[in-house]
Amino acid sequence: MKIVILGAGITGSSVAGALASEENDIVVIDKKPQLLTALKARLDIATVEGNAAHPSTLQQAGIENADMVIAVTDRDETNMLACQVINTLYSKPKTIARVRAIDFLNHPQLFAPGGIDIVISPEQVVTESIHNLIKYPGALHVSEFADGLIRLFSIRVVSSGFLTGKKIHIVKEKLADGMIRIAAIFRDGKAIAVNGESKIETGDEVFFVCPHDKVMKTLLDLHKLESPIRSIMLAGGGHVGKRLAIALEKDHQVKLIESDLPRAKEIANDLRKTLILNGDCTDESLLQEEMIENTDLFCAVTNNDGINLISAALAKKLGAKKVICLVNNNSYLKLVDSTDIDLAIQPKLETLGSILKHVRKGDVVGVSSVCGGSAEAIEAIAHRGKNANTVVGLRVDQVTLPDGVILGALIRDKEVVPVHHDTVFAEGDHVVMFALNKKLVKDIEAYFQPI
Repeated sequence: MKIVILGAGITGSSVAGALASEENDIVVIDKKPQLLTALKARLDIATVEGNAAHPSTLQQAGIENADMVIAVTDRDETNMLACQVINTLYSKPKTIARVRAIDFLNHPQLFAPGGIDIVISPEQVVTESIHNLIKYPGALHVSEFADGLIRLFSIRVVSSGFLTGKKIHIVKEKLADGMIRIAAIFRDGKAIAVNGESKIETGDEVFFVCPHDKVMKTLLDLHKLESPIRSIMLAGGGHVGKRLAIALEKDHQVKLIESDLPRAKEIANDLRKTLILNGDCTDESLLQEEMIENTDLFCAVTNNDGINLISAALAKKLGAKKVICLVNNNSYLKLVDSTDIDLAIQPKLETLGSILKHVRKGDVVGVSSVCGGSAEAIEAIAHRGKNANTVVGLRVDQVTLPDGVILGALIRDKEVVPVHHDTVFAEGDHVVMFALNKKLVKDIEAYFQPI
């Protein structure tokens, strides 16, 4: 597949890296030559320097032969205009545009057919991810599938925890529910075999798949359910901070720190219950004045990794019960382990999943990229069609998916179906699977081709 990526920033470079490793023909457009040079130094891709919305630049990138365009420059207006230009002048490429501003997203008529095919909002994806972590305290990662019927979540194994030293078959007996499955275990960033005799060790990240209404009980059974989060302090009033405040202020006590006074006044007009503080989130005296020691969650969501790390680490030292921060730079991510920060979220990974579901060749409707992008959870729809490798009509034990692909859940007619060795796949089934290595995704795609 030939894919043209508009923008070589954090999101564009991460998408290029993910797709270039999957035998795609990638061209990246950006106005900054230093970004393109850095990309070419580590990836086997083509680059074009220029304005991504200009027809001449697009022509130079070979847009007429592209299968897909992913517009992720740092300007909404450029992304939207580029897709409009492409859909006006060319008929073939599918267009995906990143749009951040809520003002644009509140007017869906702007994205009518013929302008932009698919709109993604990374800030909204990140907001939903953090909101889920607040909803399920104790989880490291939470993502949704099958229109919210299924959750994939992970937990960290601690030395004194229930899971430490347990074999998987013992854990299954404890959970005693055929709809709750262990999808993966990662140890020091590497996947280990998942079978009844596999032993869970301290430090492991264990992924579970289960119906949404069983997550709380599962966390409780695993002794991982933490106290409910009531009071929240947000650092940063940008797109993510504002969205989070809107989502949380109804059911939580929310304070938001924003350093830019005009921005603080602007978001204060849109937030009814959130207390807006104009100040520096790395200011120790400000955090103490706002009684950080009584805060259940401090969440650093500015657009500066350094400020996020410093403010989150400081908040934890000053007594915040739990701290989360956004980190885009992989180098900064390595610093988290040397702090007391509870959880670092990578926006580029959250965004990647929302893009990959449109790139996958099978009938894939959901993707969650986890473990630094090395593994994926996928929701695909089963079809009989003309595909010789279809799963329709086969029992689970008759489908020869490679080692490293774990069946997580099956949804039929909007109902979660227990999965056993003799469960037979039917036309239209939604199947949630976990690929321990994203190189295995092509094997999944082969079984789930659209009609």
